[in-house]
This record gives sequence, C-alpha cells and structure tokens, in this order.
Amino acid sequence: MYTPIKNILTLLFVAFTLIINGQGLNDLSVQEESPSTIDHNFTEDADQSAQDEDSFLRAADANDIPQRTFSNLKDATDGYYVISMVLSSDKNLKRAIKKHKRKGFEPGYIFIQDKGLYYYYLKSYNDWQPAIEDVNSKFDNTYKDNVWILKIDDSEPNRALAVNNSSNQPVLENEISNEIAGNIILEKEVSEKSANKDKLVKRADEYFNKMWYAEAAKLYEMALNKSQDNYSYQVLQKAGDAHYFNTNMEQAYKWYNILYENYSDEMSADNIFKYAHSLKGTGNYARSKKLMRLYNKRLKASSEPASAFNKQREIELDNILNTEKKFDIKNLKINSENSEFSPMFFGEDVVFASAMDSSVFNTRRYKWNNQPYLDLYVSKLNEESQELKNAVKFSKKVNTKYHEASVAFSPDNETMYFTRNNYGKKLKRDKKGINHLKIYRSKKVNGEWLEATEVSFNSDAYSTGHPAISSDGKKMYFVSDMPGSLGETDIFVVDINEDGSFSEPRNLGPEINTEQKEMFPFINDKKFYFSSDGHTGLGGLDVFEASFDAEKGFTEVRNLGKPINSNKDDFSYIVDEETQKGYFASNRDGGKGDDDIYSFKRLVLEEIPENKNAIAGVVTELITGDLMPKAMVELLDENNIKLKEVETAEDGSFIFEDLDSNTRYTLRTTGGDTYFEDERETATEDNTTVNVEVKLRKLQEMITVENGIRKLKTEMIHFNFDKSYIRPDAANELDKLVEVMNEYPDMVIKVESHTDSRGSAVYNKYLSGKRAESTRDYIISKGIAPERIQSATGYGEERLLNGCDGSVACTEQNHYLNRRSEFIIVEM
Repeated sequence: MYTPIKNILTLLFVAFTLIINGQGLNDLSVQEESPSTIDHNFTEDADQSAQDEDSFLRAADANDIPQRTFSNLKDATDGYYVISMVLSSDKNLKRAIKKHKRKGFEPGYIFIQDKGLYYYYLKSYNDWQPAIEDVNSKFDNTYKDNVWILKIDDSEPNRALAVNNSSNQPVLENEISNEIAGNIILEKEVSEKSANKDKLVKRADEYFNKMWYAEAAKLYEMALNKSQDNYSYQVLQKAGDAHYFNTNMEQAYKWYNILYENYSDEMSADNIFKYAHSLKGTGNYARSKKLMRLYNKRLKASSEPASAFNKQREIELDNILNTEKKFDIKNLKINSENSEFSPMFFGEDVVFASAMDSSVFNTRRYKWNNQPYLDLYVSKLNEESQELKNAVKFSKKVNTKYHEASVAFSPDNETMYFTRNNYGKKLKRDKKGINHLKIYRSKKVNGEWLEATEVSFNSDAYSTGHPAISSDGKKMYFVSDMPGSLGETDIFVVDINEDGSFSEPRNLGPEINTEQKEMFPFINDKKFYFSSDGHTGLGGLDVFEASFDAEKGFTEVRNLGKPINSNKDDFSYIVDEETQKGYFASNRDGGKGDDDIYSFKRLVLEEIPENKNAIAGVVTELITGDLMPKAMVELLDENNIKLKEVETAEDGSFIFEDLDSNTRYTLRTTGGDTYFEDERETATEDNTTVNVEVKLRKLQEMITVENGIRKLKTEMIHFNFDKSYIRPDAANELDKLVEVMNEYPDMVIKVESHTDSRGSAVYNKYLSGKRAESTRDYIISKGIAPERIQSATGYGEERLLNGCDGSVACTEQNHYLNRRSEFIIVEM
C-alpha cells in the first residue's frame, strides 16, 4: 500500500510519506543508524556473497577509499569498520574512545592477537554502503583525518588470520596522539534470549527498527521459510508490516493471513486494519469488508477513536466499484525502475520527484526501500501526448544528498515550496533518533534559485510536507502529524501573509481528515484533491476530490474511482481543469518501478458550472460623449495588482469575465497621451454582469477662461475643516494638473487657496496660506520645476463663492465649497 517513500510521511508522520503510495512522510525520514552487535554470519547464497564483495571493492575503488579484508578472525564480528588508526599498544585506547564518543562517534577496537595490533574504529556497520557514505562525507564534515575501511568476513573462533590486501594499502600507526581523549570501550552485551534467537531474525529486527523495510522483508522471508519455529506473533507481524510498508500487498497479505489464523484474538485494531487493506490490495473486497467490521469492533474495545467505517461505507465501496470508466490513463516513458511521483505544473514544464540512479557507483541508498535518495527533476511537457521529456535535475541549490520531493510553486513561479529531510550541515534527529521531514522555501532571483530556508511552522519533533499553494497564492495546504492531528497524518492550512510570514496552522477538520492517513493535497480554482486510506476506497491510498464553499467549508468528498484509483497506492494527483488533463502517481501492478507517474485525460468532459461573474462597460469622451475605441482598460485586485487588461472594441466596449463573485476590483482606463487616466472601484455580484461607465477627459479641456482670466480647471481641490494636508481625492486632481503642465512645458501658474468663513479672519488667512503651500509642494514633488509656480497665496475668507459669510446659517456642504484651491495660468 505504501511504498517506502510514501510511508515516509506515514511513519514519520507515523513514518515519512513522500514517495507516496504509502509514501508517508516517514518514508523519507531517516532513523539513527547505530553500530550493530549482531553476528553477520547468516546463510547466504555464494553467488550473492561474491556479488556483494565485488560491489564493495568497486565502490571503494571508485571513491578512492583504502580498504582491507580480514577473514576467519577469532572473537570478531563480521562487518565493516571505519579505521582511523592501528596501534601497537593499548595504553591510550580509553582516552581515544572517550574523546570520540563525546563527539558523537561510536568507537571501539579490534585486537588481532597474531599481529599484536589494535585496530581502532570510529564506527562499525552491517553493510558497506553506509560505511562508504560516512567516509565520503567525512562523517558530515566532523572528522578530517584519513580513514580506511576494514571488512571482517567469515570469522570463527580459533581460526588462523588471513589477510587480503588491496592496492590502496592503509598505513599503520604506532601510537595515538596525546590530543585524543577517552571513553569506555564498547561492550557487546547480548542477553541469553538474544543469543538463542535465530540470527536471521535478529538481523531482520535490526533492519526493521531502522526502517530498512526492504532488507528486513527479505530476511524475515528467509527466517520463516527456514523454520516454523520462527512463526511467533512478533515475527509474523513484522514480516507482514515490512512488506506492507513497501507496498507489496500480496506478500503482506500472506503473512497477515497466517498471523490471523494463528493469533487472531491477539491482533490489535491496527493489525486488523493492515490485514484488511492488504486484502483490498489483492482485490479481495468482500473479505476486506468483513475484516473492517472486526476492525471497527476492535477500535471501540480498545478505546481508540471511533471508526466511520459502517454499512454506508460498504455501499459507497460498491458504488465506486460499479462506476463507469471516465478517464484514459497512460504510464509515462520517463518512469524508471525506481520511484517517480509528485508531478507539479511549472509554467510549460513539469517538476517531479525521482529516485533515478544516475551513477554506476552511486552508493547512497535509502534503506527503507534500497533505492537512491529522491531528487527533484524538471521535464518538458508535450501537450498533445502528455509525455515528459528531457528530464534534468532541478537546481543544485535545492537538491541535496538526502530526500527532496513534493514541490509547489507560487502563482508567478518565483517562489517554490518543497519537502526535505530535516537537514542543515547534517541530519537532525529527535530524541528517538528519527529524522523528520520539513517544508522548505526558495525564491528565484535573477533567474537563479536561492538557498532554501525552512518555514516557521516546522518542528524537530514532528514532520511537515506535501505543500500545495492556492491559485491566489494566499494559502498553503500541507500534511503533518503535528499535535492536533485527528489521524496518523492530517492535512492542514496556513495563510501566507503579504510579508511572506505564515499564520498558525489550522486542521481542515473531519470532513477531510480521518483517523488514518490523508496526504498529497492539490488545489485549484475549482476543486480540492487529496489522497487518503481513511475514506472509503479500493485499497491503499485513493485519490479524492472535494468542493469548497466559503460558508460551509469542504463538502461532497468523492472517490475518483477507477482507473485513477486501484487496489494499490494512488496519489499526487494534479489536473488542468480547462483541458481536464493531468498526472498522478501509483504503484499499481504493471508499472515500471515502485511508483510510476501516469498521465490522464477525461473521456467525457466534466460539466463545470458556468461562471457569469463579469464587469463590462463602455468608454466615452467626457465632453462630446464620443465612443473611444482602442482605449486600454486594466483590472486590478484589492492589492492594486494587475490581473487582466483589454483594449476597447470599435464601439468602446470592454468586458472582464470569469471573475470571483462578491469581490472588489479597480478599473484603470487610459486613452493615450492626450487623455487623463481614469481610475474607479467596482465590485462583482453573484452570477451577474456589472456595468460601468467610463468617461475620459482630454488634457486641453482643463484649460478654460473665466472673466478673461485663463485657469487650469480641475475638480475642486478641497480640504478638511481646519486642515491643510492634501486629501486622496485632491491628489488625484492635482495629478491631472501635473499632466497638463507636462504637456505644456512653458506653462507657469499661480496657486490661490481659500477657506470658509468660520473662525477668525486672521487665522483663516494663515490657514489658507498653509493650504496654498501644501498644494505647491505637492505639485513640485511630482516633478514640476519650482520656478514654474510663480506664487502660492492664501486669501482666507476674502473670496467666498456664496453668501456663507457668517451672517446667515449655512449647511456644511456650502462651507465645504469655499475651502478650495485655484490655479491661474500666468504664461503658456
């Protein structure tokens, strides 16, 4: 059901589901790798051993790492040891161990009696790959001196020492530097019970606890096929779980079925749930229904959250199975034998996550599923065939040596969000040794992506991942197992503020989230999509869609049915609602790798309700009323960001369609250099076309003659009572005046300011002078030379426009008309 990478989010989230299908957040999480004290001498095929030896030697040679192999040692454990020095005396060993343990190493030594030498190691390993990785990275840049790798093989008591020297022979040192301080020597304590335990089971348990499920599953299979003495409750459960977390439902079902036959009364609700889902994964829906009823009873008996899986859900499942085929799907050529998933539109390209192994000697493998770590790739999109071609790795500033996946972009494609291991200079782990997932953000500057930084709601104590950005860029949906989750992993939302900060996360609630796993959200203007194994489905993760209502929230959660969904994991669904084409990922049978990307298109286009929200109008000339073709009209949002622009038709008409309902917009209209710009606010209504009249005014029409005096005729430049600052409406008129003065560069004017009659005549004279100065200063601030304003004079209440001289009662409106500025043309 979940491939290991999907399980990343799940197990880290309950483990790490990035690679979907089960790629929970936990699939990508990394657990602490402690040196093993378990004997490596388990039965292997001779050819396989030879292949492993050859792989180790080739990898060491390719990475220029010195190595040696010792065989048949007495009292030694098979494995790989990173050796930092070889000594002839043990007098400084304790100090050396103490020093390195303080620095986070797991040191010890191997004494070879025949040689009389102490081989001092920083860390030991069961497998060669992590040893190569640590040497290459210099233990995440925490150890700078030279080291080499010692392989111990086929060791048994009382055997003679055999040495196999490589071409890169390490140099032996005779003593430890006095700078090395000590720690206690590692003690290998194995309980009597562990000593009697099957070596294969012990090794499998070790891998299972490290979340190396692919390796663990193989060893449990070997142990269970070797002897029925190993058919204990714990071994059968872990064998089933190891396959379950690797989305191998057939093998998971095999061992869960044996577990149920032998230990049905002891099985927990979680065991029953996994058993039921493995049955779905094999297509046995009838028996899965029965087991889900038992799961429901076990939940109630164990006081776990009540399940919604009831008779109604059985009816829903029947309806899903009987749904007619609505989609045509295709496995893409770009898929590899590993995992590809989480496609995302990026302009005319598609970005996706992949575990493509691009190097023959690539030793960095993720132990959950024994695949290379995930990186982000970008590929060209063929719109007709929907194939993705010419895939290359995304920016080096984004991809690291650990997991990157599940990307989302802002509407302008200048900001990206993605999921990555909690990683700085090295992996960060919680108290249990778990490396969680985090969401990171990177911005594009001058065409280059910057170093990514983590978002504010991340934590070292839980995982966040699978970001999705709303079409307006104002919200981010994501997956987490943070406190407040209803299930194993839930979908949350945060607001993205204008300054780039985030609000507190909000859980989407029980309409979307269940007691199981919800992940891989995607949202557009029409629908909200996500994957879940908690809602009624066909098995594993299924893709669901939900409508959203501003008042009611999410409604009508609906399974997309076959063939988008299968009895395996189906996830990371994205769609272009206009073309109704898109992509999703699945680990269904018949694919090329663990998770493959599929394209899809609807066979019958879904009818989308017509959006009748529109703003329409006609642009005319203010004085003559003439229609104005080819005027430019811009539509701005509440933040003054241009959304659309159109040119008026021959009849001066324009229209903006497909707008949000009950939303405020601004119309900005220009008619060329000889007209003033017009700006006005309006708002849409529900499924209605709102009509707006726009009248443009010619620049020269502001020049008038009154009583033989030339003036610049503006709308009244009014001031608030007893104030001299420039109001927004006044600034708009003064901007028009500036345009005229720019059109006539020789024009010189005088500014005259007036007050109403309230207050003393002396004060009014002073106040009008301040208003005249404010007006002059504003015009100069817009680029007009100071010498083009001959004077700025205040006349107080000396030149009233009406009879409101204080001797009669007047309305506020009449007083308002007297508070004004006028502009006299001195020269042109």
